[in-house]
Amino acid sequence: MAVVHRTTMKPGKLELLAGWLPGRPWYAGASAAPDLDRAGGFRLDDPEGEVGIEFVVVTDAGGAEPVTYLVPLTYRGAPLDGAEEALVGTSEHGVLGTRWIYDGAHDPVLTERLLALLGGRAEPQHQSVTGAADPTVVPEGAEDVLPAGSTVVAVEDGPEGTRLVVEAGGRRLGLELLRVLEPGRTDPGALGRLTAGWELPDGTRPRGPLAVLRES
Repeated sequence: MAVVHRTTMKPGKLELLAGWLPGRPWYAGASAAPDLDRAGGFRLDDPEGEVGIEFVVVTDAGGAEPVTYLVPLTYRGAPLDGAEEALVGTSEHGVLGTRWIYDGAHDPVLTERLLALLGGRAEPQHQSVTGAADPTVVPEGAEDVLPAGSTVVAVEDGPEGTRLVVEAGGRRLGLELLRVLEPGRTDPGALGRLTAGWELPDGTRPRGPLAVLRES
């Protein structure tokens, strides 16, 4: 079980993300310096207890209309071999020391746990409370198509988001991480999806998909 520490991180996550987001191919903001606020998210547990896994939702309020992003992050005590291009940055954690923070779409620990969540073998955890499940994060429809042993074999970043290529029980599937979130979005023909809510600057709390599973 991951422990949520009440401590500081320097630089903080929002500061790191403000410098990292504008360089992503799916960044939809108009500014090279987004004005970010926390909007939601959840955690998953690493069974080995080594890697922190957090799905962060942030809203950029710096443009004419707010834009909400999904950023899955992993927190590691040492660099991840071969993942230099996925490094968001490093931060000094008040309890754990230096943490290497990665775009979790490129971290095999996060992607394995995400497939387990969609396949009904993992439970979403509250973003800021240790040992508390988050029932507002809902995986739908993928239990029968993502058996144990399903794995991500490729990651493709593009202007529409991030696509994970999944080998699942002899089938090849595509799992789309919806980096720019759209309230109430529907996805006809999807095999499954992960849905959650977030909070906008005006206090409204929409819901929509974070990830959508399709035939490849």
